[in-house]
Amino acid sequence: MDQPTHGCVLLLDGTPDRRRGALPNPTAHAIAGANPRGFLAAASADVVQLPAMAGPQSVLAYLQDAVRVPGPLLIWITGHLMVPARRSTELHLALRESTTATVRYTGLPWEWLTRTLREHTGPTLLLVDVEADAHAWPHVTAAAHDGRLADGLALHGMITPTPAKPSLEAGPYTRAFLTALSVGNPAAGPALDPALPHQLALTQATLPEGFLALAYGSAGPVLANRAAPPRTTAPPAAPTAPASAPVPTASAPAAVPAPARQEEDPLPGILAAAHAGRHNEAAAMAAAWEQQALRRHGPHSPEACLWIEVRADLARLAGDHPRAAELWLSAASHRLDRGGPADAEALAALKRAHYCWQHSGDRAALLAPALLALWERVPDSEEAAADVRARLTGEMPPVGSR
Repeated sequence: MDQPTHGCVLLLDGTPDRRRGALPNPTAHAIAGANPRGFLAAASADVVQLPAMAGPQSVLAYLQDAVRVPGPLLIWITGHLMVPARRSTELHLALRESTTATVRYTGLPWEWLTRTLREHTGPTLLLVDVEADAHAWPHVTAAAHDGRLADGLALHGMITPTPAKPSLEAGPYTRAFLTALSVGNPAAGPALDPALPHQLALTQATLPEGFLALAYGSAGPVLANRAAPPRTTAPPAAPTAPASAPVPTASAPAAVPAPARQEEDPLPGILAAAHAGRHNEAAAMAAAWEQQALRRHGPHSPEACLWIEVRADLARLAGDHPRAAELWLSAASHRLDRGGPADAEALAALKRAHYCWQHSGDRAALLAPALLALWERVPDSEEAAADVRARLTGEMPPVGSR
């Protein structure tokens, strides 16, 4: 009997300015909600969704974990491509804090992505549905035409000019591609050539003017052909969550609680993974639950705020105090906006933000203005505000840099 193949799906959302009130990327949501595990031509799969990621090193770590999985690997990227404003033509995938002025430091260099994916020993496919602004467009098209964009990888997808207003629904290419995946090809085997759904998406979707279609290389057996007869030589894959819920894991899919089952408390499993040192897995699970809370209750809901706080504590457990401080600041701001300065939970979140900020080393100076602004909204907080001002003016170094 054949041994079941284990693969990985990594959903990477490169959407900047998520904290400035923009809605979550609808294209990324459509992919995450369409049962990504079922995309893969494998009996089982890890599925990791990276929404609103900050910092190229963090994304690189997830990519390095993904390429260690020996089976088929699918990387599906949405969001924005950028080029630094000055002195560089290097393409970057924008991350949460990226602008054209900062993307050199805050975005993921595209060369990091392709170089890491080339290390994967199994079949690999890169699917792309991204936007590029006017400044980046000539560099993107040049990289597409000379092959640097794929850099030897199997890559299918499209790039569109950034619209004047963000769309409130998933991109037409992705919607059509997902439809083609669900239909499959009855005449083919268990794996589906990505060229088929790619061509169907290009011909059946109403695409924006000026788009750039991408099709490079042969991926091998990565995409599952849902129209093929079921395999009888290997045990069936474990049941997946309903299509409305993303199912992220990092090492053990069966241990991941399905977000749709609200009667189960996911926190024990998430914290157990974190305390066992599986920080990427814990962060991915929490991010998926946060995405479900955003979809069901909205970005300013108590449910969404709870998951910001969970991710903040996971960052602290992982030793990433700057990221923890940033998330606690976001949670404190949410709670102050909703409950006012007398809200006990808002004050608790602000105190946790202050603690993590004190241990943020060189990043403390960048976080200090936001922390000070929140303390100034709270009565009787002169001592805490004075501490921030002292560190901001350089009179006292942050704890983490001593």
